Amino acid sequence: MPQRKLGRTADHRRAMMRGMVTFLLENGKIETTVTRAKELRSAVEKIITVSKNSDLHSKRKVFSYVTKESVVTKLFNEIAPKYTDVKGGYTRIIKLGPRRGDAAEMALIELI
Repeated sequence: MPQRKLGRTADHRRAMMRGMVTFLLENGKIETTVTRAKELRSAVEKIITVSKNSDLHSKRKVFSYVTKESVVTKLFNEIAPKYTDVKGGYTRIIKLGPRRGDAAEMALIELI
């Protein structure tokens, strides 16, 4: 599955995704563009799936991607246990309409 480039270099894109994943897991929802939300969905789904297995290897994998230690503990203690019986689809994208400045299509992505 090819990754969207989002008009950024690879390093910038990876840093942006890491920050957005951390913010989404910390707050539960983010308002962003539809394209970024769709790309963010796949990253968050993978992180939550890995964190459902709470062994040392999974914790190290999540720590290598999520930027805040408090968010990782929240992920393993609160978020992942809610999804133990769920096979996927941990997020929801709701389209909000065009942004005022540049008419970019906006969306709200949230954890279900």
